[in-house]
Amino acid sequence: MSNGLARAAVRFRPASFVGSFVALLLGAAVIAGCGALLQTSLLAKVEPVRYAHAPVVVAADPYTSLTMNRGSENEQTISVPLPERGRVDTALAVRIAARPGVASAVPDAPFPVQQPKAGALTGGNIAAAGPLAAGRAPSAGEVVLDRRAAGQAGVKPGDRIRLAAPGGTGTYTVSGLADSSPLGTQAWFAAPTADRLSGHPGKADAILVTPKRGTDADTLAAQVGQAVGDRAQVLTGKDRGGAELPALAAGKTYLLGLGASFGGIAAMTAVFVIMGTLALATNQRAREFALLRAIGATPQQIRRTIATEAMMLAPAAGLLGAIPGYALARWWFAELVERGAVPPQITLETGPLPVVAAVLISVLAALGAGRLAARKPSKLRPGLALGAAAVPSATLGKVRVGFGIGFCAGGAAMAAVASQLGGDAAATTALGVVLCFLAGVALLGPMIAQIGTGFLAFPLKSGALGASGSLSADNTRANARRLASAITPIVMVIAFCGTLVFMQSSIREASSRNVSAAVVADRVLTSGSGLPAETAGYAAALPGVESATGILRTGVVYESMQNLVTATALGVSGNPADLPKVLDLGLKDGSFAALAKGTVALDGRLAENLGVRTGDRVPLRLGDGTKVTPKLVATYDRGLGVGQVLMPRADVAAHVTAPYDTQVLVAAKPGSEQGALAKELQRLAPSAAVTDAAGYGVQADLTQELGAWANTVMAAVLGGFAAIAAVNTLVMTVLERRREVGLLRLSGTTRRQVRGMMRWEALLVAGTGLILGSAIAWITLLPIARGITGSGPHIPMTVAVPLAAGAVLLTVAATAFPTRALLRVRPLEAGAGKQ
Repeated sequence: MSNGLARAAVRFRPASFVGSFVALLLGAAVIAGCGALLQTSLLAKVEPVRYAHAPVVVAADPYTSLTMNRGSENEQTISVPLPERGRVDTALAVRIAARPGVASAVPDAPFPVQQPKAGALTGGNIAAAGPLAAGRAPSAGEVVLDRRAAGQAGVKPGDRIRLAAPGGTGTYTVSGLADSSPLGTQAWFAAPTADRLSGHPGKADAILVTPKRGTDADTLAAQVGQAVGDRAQVLTGKDRGGAELPALAAGKTYLLGLGASFGGIAAMTAVFVIMGTLALATNQRAREFALLRAIGATPQQIRRTIATEAMMLAPAAGLLGAIPGYALARWWFAELVERGAVPPQITLETGPLPVVAAVLISVLAALGAGRLAARKPSKLRPGLALGAAAVPSATLGKVRVGFGIGFCAGGAAMAAVASQLGGDAAATTALGVVLCFLAGVALLGPMIAQIGTGFLAFPLKSGALGASGSLSADNTRANARRLASAITPIVMVIAFCGTLVFMQSSIREASSRNVSAAVVADRVLTSGSGLPAETAGYAAALPGVESATGILRTGVVYESMQNLVTATALGVSGNPADLPKVLDLGLKDGSFAALAKGTVALDGRLAENLGVRTGDRVPLRLGDGTKVTPKLVATYDRGLGVGQVLMPRADVAAHVTAPYDTQVLVAAKPGSEQGALAKELQRLAPSAAVTDAAGYGVQADLTQELGAWANTVMAAVLGGFAAIAAVNTLVMTVLERRREVGLLRLSGTTRRQVRGMMRWEALLVAGTGLILGSAIAWITLLPIARGITGSGPHIPMTVAVPLAAGAVLLTVAATAFPTRALLRVRPLEAGAGKQ
């Protein structure tokens, strides 16, 4: 019986299931899209190119880890990608070469080399170059170039060429030529010279191991593993590609964050919308289920009918939703590659698992929603069923009220805790706070709708706005449950979009404010390929220059709230006492003049987060994972957007991927001519851009561009999904009122009055949703903004007003169009309704 009823309902009343199908399809699309990103993060590998000839590669772990509760049953390890490339000791090559199956173990330490005519080259040890095309291997003071680099520079064997490397700038004799490489232009040096010029002597990116004849790759890897122990990773097969592409670890982590963290939030939101839509659709058929109970249908048959309907809709919706879901994932992935968050060598994985997950979650959500919605109609006594369906109860169950209050209290508690945390820890609570409040609003919806619309409808009750206003006031008071279903999606749109968009606007505004106040240099040299370390010293020696400070931009990792967090760090060169002449960071405590070897200066909020004061030792991990404990000598206010950590350049240079300065900040002597100074600086660094202090601001904005874009996309996906859900729900609630509109028309209400009534109700729904959504966003944003920026949220009206106006227009439009459709039906037919 149940299966027959379900098939008949879908066949003869398809319109009743369109809204549910749309919600299921959209939910499956979001889940499938995020699932594709998650699957890519777990399976992504790249083919080795530079290391293709070596069956075994030894490299450092690209992650730094924190193990909690070590040795207990609850032991847990947290890993984050290193901000810079991790390296291994070249001394390991000697230990590896001593193994019986090893033919050679060559340290590979490529480094960037600059030459004005040849552009950017890759330097390295001549032992990794292979056979030469002409000339001989280099000795001290010599270099081998590949044919393409030699042609671009216009040199041949025997000529002299000036090259700049992280370890110093010098002039070298071209001793030979190598064949052009698919890896780009190359410069090869003798082993001692390459080690010095790399900027990290005694360290290598990887050690390339080749076997003796008769030794297979597995045996070789086992022998190398015995020699290496836990000092490094031993890689074979496609895993070798990760050793030559350190950006792979960061890209996989970014995809994992989107696919798992955001995907989890998106999945919960999808389930939330699906359950709400299916519950509304089931409640709209209360009369139908009441009639079934009255003619003898059992509670089990009612529940089975609803479950069967869900099983008929959910799989099809899940499968169809995979199409737009994969389209979303492809667009998202392409944007991430274009913006540099994911290396282009990774390809998007579009296997069947995301579709299976989308279908499974859709089915479970549909079954759960149907079962919850069927509890009440299935438990009614047959003799009372029709009467109860005709007059819906205005009260909520005690369990529902209890859970609703609990979720609201939980959201408030999480917001209160976030206000006591540092910025990064507070930011992680944002969407959790939003979801708690949304769950509370959904459960307490009828009560909130009565209170909210009752307050907003007060001017309508007076009759000053005519019959339409009076009718809408009466309807909102009598149909709180129906309005609650329409209000909740509007709250979701405002809460999600407001939290994500305005969190980023608050960070960007505070960063811009800090950069404008902090950068007081007269001139800024900026180069995308970097500036050699000696540039700042040469600039300081120019006439008209009072001081020059080189800025080496990197990152450090610190422990916070049993987690690992990355912070921006600046390695500064020159006299630290002169730093305020180019960077006014708002000194709070200590002195920048004390910034010497083994010391550090921190942003004040970061120092609070770490619980350290001036004079304390600060536990940090440098960009390559090296653990250090420098002494804190100063704290300052303007770290956000500029740099949260300051260290001497010499302390961090050997721990970055390419130790070139990002910028050189120059302070001019009083009375010096700025135009002449700019020309001198340009001659000093022809490839650099010479600007005023605004040049630093542009660079600071670029570092936040990816975060801003990611938050905007997240807001667009969640907000767009909630907006479509809002339209879907509003259309369903309006079409449900066929009988009501027909009775109004039979009693003499004009079409214009009906449209006016619906319009006022839409405005009440939009107004209530805006107030609740804004309140949730504000409660969420306030502690996060204060924790990160030290001030309240920044809400630009150019964004807030269109967002609010869009929500209102969306609600009015989603109400107006189905209302017009209802008014096309003759009053007698509408009043009779579809039985």
